[in-house]
Amino acid sequence: MPDSPVAVMVHVCNVEEGLAWYQQAFPDARRLVAPGTHFEFLQVGAVQLEVVPSDEKVSSGAAGSVVYWGMANLEAAIQHFASHGATVYRGPMQIEPGISMCQVRDPWGNCIGLRGPYDSGS
Repeated sequence: MPDSPVAVMVHVCNVEEGLAWYQQAFPDARRLVAPGTHFEFLQVGAVQLEVVPSDEKVSSGAAGSVVYWGMANLEAAIQHFASHGATVYRGPMQIEPGISMCQVRDPWGNCIGLRGPYDSGS
């Protein structure tokens, strides 16, 4: 039986630029190399964020599944991602009492889901 996600794969046209961007967007990420390989990835908590080249089978951009990251303050998280060049794609919108969600897009068009408490100031 599945336990919990261990890796998220993000497709970009330039892996080095993608790793650098995601390391800034996720400031607690640690850049690591898989043992016995040259494969670099970012460790974000218990999840490997694997930035890989887009190709004819999987392009970059908004399509399919979106992984949501828990945020202590959704409004601050949206501002943080925007300061690194992400654009708001969907939301923010309340999905349950006290919890909202938002999708932002990275420079390659991939969606990053964010959820957590949000105070729109109203």
